[in-house]
Order: sequence, then C-alpha cells, then structure tokens
Amino acid sequence: MIKTNLPVVLASGSPRRKKLLKQMNLNFKVLRVDVEESFKIGERPVHIVKRLSKYKLEKAIETTAKGIFITADTIVVLKGKVIGKPRDKKDAEKILKTLSGNTHSVYTGFSVYNSFNGKMITDYEKTLVTFRKLGLSEIREYIAGGSPMDKAGAYGIQDDYGAVFIKKITGCYYNVVGLPLTKLYQSLLRII
Repeated sequence: MIKTNLPVVLASGSPRRKKLLKQMNLNFKVLRVDVEESFKIGERPVHIVKRLSKYKLEKAIETTAKGIFITADTIVVLKGKVIGKPRDKKDAEKILKTLSGNTHSVYTGFSVYNSFNGKMITDYEKTLVTFRKLGLSEIREYIAGGSPMDKAGAYGIQDDYGAVFIKKITGCYYNVVGLPLTKLYQSLLRII
C-alpha cells in the first residue's frame, strides 16, 4: 500500500480513473486539466500517449503548487489508425462498427511527478482487445444510453453493456479502463 502524507493530485476528469485510484486506497484530489488531444501525422501510439500525459502534467503543475501528480491519456488503435473519443453519435456508431469482429490495441500513457523531490516517471501500457461481431441494433442501443461518448474507441470495458462486446483481452484489464494499476503503483512507489 502507498503511504504518504504528501498531497496527491489526479489531473483527470475521468470518473473511471478516479474510481481506480480509490481502489488503491489512495487519498487524492481531482484537478480537471483540459488540453487538446491532437495526434501528429506518423506519430507512433506509444509516443502519442506519453507525450499527451506529459503535456497534461505540465498544465497541472501550472495550476497547483505542490504535490504528487498523476496524469494519463488513453487511445485505441486499429490497423495502425488512432481512434479517439467519438465526435457525435454517428461517429460512435462508425467506430463500433469498425471495431466489431476485430482486435485492437489500447494504449495508456501516464506520468507521475513528485514536486517535493523532483522525481518523475512517464510510462505506458498496451493491451489487446478482441470484439465479437456486433449487431447494428445493439450498437445503436448502447449509443442511445450515452455511455460511449466520453471514451476512446467509443466503449467502456467496465460498462454494464459495453463489457459484453468483448470476446477476449490480452494484457492489463485496468489499462483498458484507463490506468494500468500495477505499473502506476510501482511508479508511485519509486517517486515517493
């Protein structure tokens, strides 16, 4: 268990990341950091998520004086193409149709920084997720519930209904939710 009297800041508006940190029995406050999540042409997925987590960290440090900061960014990649959050319901339908019956990669980059001692770690995790073949009616029903609109790849593995889309997972489950807990835990121990 991580024991620290230092203030911990989760610089993310994601309710899923907040829930995951609570699983670690970590006391923290949430700081919402809004940055444009842009992708550079030809940039590898690993570099995207690590760059964006560092960028979020820079923005978080600007707004809060001291603490242990945690930032993260998650993307979905299918056949070399980065799939972010859907723009609207039509885009969510297109994304889910594309993922249907295929295996995609989920990358989460994260940064942890201790402003008291200057230690910082940026790392990432990759997980493979295989979808079963989805029917159009179940895709539309899922979208109508509003769940896919704030998630990379337009689905949540932890959702009550999105979970049934998944046939197989290879790698860290929590990475698909939004934070690779084991790697994050080990990184936090190294910077405290």
